[in-house]
Amino acid sequence: MTDNELPLPVQAFPTMRGLGRANLQYLLKMSRTWTEPIVQQPVGQLPWGHITVLLDKLKTRAELDFYAAEAVQHGWSRGVLQHWIASRLHATKGAALTNFDRTLPEGSDAVRELVKDPYHLDFLELDGDAKERDLEDALVARLVTFLTELGVGFAFMGRQYPVVVGGETFRIDLLFYHARLHRYVVFELKTTDARPEHVGKLGFYVAVVDDLVRDDERDDSTIGILLSAGRNEAVVEYALSANNRPLASSTYTGLPPQVRRLLPSEGDLAQVAQDALGEP
Repeated sequence: MTDNELPLPVQAFPTMRGLGRANLQYLLKMSRTWTEPIVQQPVGQLPWGHITVLLDKLKTRAELDFYAAEAVQHGWSRGVLQHWIASRLHATKGAALTNFDRTLPEGSDAVRELVKDPYHLDFLELDGDAKERDLEDALVARLVTFLTELGVGFAFMGRQYPVVVGGETFRIDLLFYHARLHRYVVFELKTTDARPEHVGKLGFYVAVVDDLVRDDERDDSTIGILLSAGRNEAVVEYALSANNRPLASSTYTGLPPQVRRLLPSEGDLAQVAQDALGEP
């Protein structure tokens, strides 16, 4: 049966509703896409509105199955489903450079799934006239949106999170806890390309959190994510291979160069934290 040969719903099923031409075309497309019993597929567990979004926005069976499974697993609304399709989650999830295969021999697949590359920070909505204070305000005000971009399970623990080693205070850019995987997640932020020394510093922070913050009986190993404006993959891969802590390298999009230059430096952030705490 071709699209032009669809039966008239009123004539074929006079007592049924919702079988207009558009819905019949969706049903026909479904039958051609999922040739096996639909109830055995994740898509069979989704509301009709979700299914029409999938069929309208996606082309390949692999992409359709990916987003259907994610929507079922996480209970996405239709709006959230549309957001993740537009963000190309299928291409970014688990795409970061990592050393997890070596440092997390058991469970590395599950941990890799929570690290994306790139992260989309377009929601900051900053222009070239933004000042440093504007950027700081935007980061704080849009924290919930950033948590959404990170994915399900992340809980925010603090910004410029202080840890004391040998009487010296160090401050972690962003510290999160993943409630489902029971791991702390350290974010080191860079507005330049990732460098080997950045990976080394991140490994240091992960080791400190493991030793001073993590609960040995409850929590699994801490992981670290270096989030930078760009990277030389060969350089980063060497740096990751030389570190014995579970680390990942990701990039971000959404901040033009003129805005990235306005990001506060590590020294600026440290000074802001010291001022807030009244430290000399």
